[in-house]
Amino acid sequence: MAVTIAAAPLPGYAFSDAGLDRSDALRGDSAALQALWPGAKVLLLDAEGRAAADADGQPLQPAGAALSAGPGDAVFLGIDAAGQAYFAIHAGERPDITLWVDLRRAAVAWPPTVAGAFAYARGMLHWQARSRHCGACGTRVELQRGGFVGHCPGCGIDHYPRVDPAVIMAVGDGRRLLLGRQPGWVPGRWSVLAGFVEPGETPEQAVVREVHEETGVRVCQCRYLAAQPWPFPGSLMLGYIAEGEPDLPRTDGELEDARWFSREEIGQALARGDDDAGTGPTLPGALSIARALIGYWYAQGGGAVTGGHRGS
Repeated sequence: MAVTIAAAPLPGYAFSDAGLDRSDALRGDSAALQALWPGAKVLLLDAEGRAAADADGQPLQPAGAALSAGPGDAVFLGIDAAGQAYFAIHAGERPDITLWVDLRRAAVAWPPTVAGAFAYARGMLHWQARSRHCGACGTRVELQRGGFVGHCPGCGIDHYPRVDPAVIMAVGDGRRLLLGRQPGWVPGRWSVLAGFVEPGETPEQAVVREVHEETGVRVCQCRYLAAQPWPFPGSLMLGYIAEGEPDLPRTDGELEDARWFSREEIGQALARGDDDAGTGPTLPGALSIARALIGYWYAQGGGAVTGGHRGS
């Protein structure tokens, strides 16, 4: 049964929808997966996580029957609304594929659900490639349940795909937006702050901690808005809008610089898009949740957060 998911308040960013029912109940049914394989679309990715494409740069999605007699260790991704099954495999060295496309480029040119499905596949295949042996005893694992479980025949432990939650937040003080620069970024590039959630910590606590650690600014309150799977290699970006004290930012060494930007400066930067910064900041790319958060803050007038989690 199809389920409608309410639209996020942040439109436009990539990889948020693979357009698939993940069909968990089928993962443990090897006969069902074998029956789906011949007519399934198979997403091919190389060791660097790039997607196979044809000469026109469009995604290659050959039928399973054209590749092998059965799915083997292929990842079963799910089934779309039309009943079409999807799998993903490491393509290896294939002389018939001459074009490999980085998924960040693909997200600009391909339909959102296609780019989302390849991002889903990339995250799963990256986990498989780096989880070939049991972390407890070192035995090579056996992939089960459509590629979603790495079972260790040595000690019996089951290993599951890893997703690393991270928070990313647009922090305003009622008038201005706090942005930071990392060492090595091109001149003029600025973005919102981000960081990984630590064990024993809620995402809201991570927002408060990361902002203070990186800039010295104290967050008064924050509110969750939306999430973006970011398979480079396996993060889930949890997007927040936050209100901070109007402190003078300082940096802790992780950032090269941090500063407040006026709503006028942010508006001008959004209007420029991805053009050169000129005298103002160049913002993150249009398909990132970072850019969507900045746009949301600007559209809301840069005002205070309401109804959010209060910092301590």
